[in-house]
Amino acid sequence: MEKVLLNARLRTNLAKSANNELRKLGKIPGIYYSKADAPVAIEVANNDLSPLVYTSAAHVVALDIEGGAKHDCILKEVQFDPVTDRIVHFDLLGLVAGATINVDVPVHFTGTSTGVRAGGLLQEFVHKLNIAVNSDNIPEFITVDISDLRMGHSIHVRDLKIEGVTFNHPEDTVLVAVTPPRGEATAEGTEERTEPEVITKGKDKDE
Repeated sequence: MEKVLLNARLRTNLAKSANNELRKLGKIPGIYYSKADAPVAIEVANNDLSPLVYTSAAHVVALDIEGGAKHDCILKEVQFDPVTDRIVHFDLLGLVAGATINVDVPVHFTGTSTGVRAGGLLQEFVHKLNIAVNSDNIPEFITVDISDLRMGHSIHVRDLKIEGVTFNHPEDTVLVAVTPPRGEATAEGTEERTEPEVITKGKDKDE
């Protein structure tokens, strides 16, 4: 997984008013914590944090705290302002070598399904999956090949088999499906009903 540097400074004033002032200055308050370290209050520039939040990829964050230690971690939680949708707080979870960690990983669908080539409509239901995995082997994304996905069929979590990865979702969770065009029969043989044609008697030409 790609590692991205994030520079931070320690926060000494933890008051709510101080955090609001930080945000006005284009900085975001946050917390770094791990099983091996005590929580550390930090602040980062909004422009440095945003690329890690607004992305479809997963990254290991190389946190560099000014005047302190460096830590490998992941972005665990992000809080947004309910009105402006701006980032207001974040949590970073430190990685402990060899430990199992729960992490959200993007899903990438590859290939063109046989069902789509036959005129079906592709529906993607899941774009991220939460997995349990060794912190040394976090995948950048989960690849799902949909090439053999037929009309009226779907791929579920139970269909994914990746060594060393446990999926924290019900096995019947649907990831992607191909549905027939409107009015056509499904894989189960059901067909959308259509109203019968109504023929009305026209007037005689002589009338």
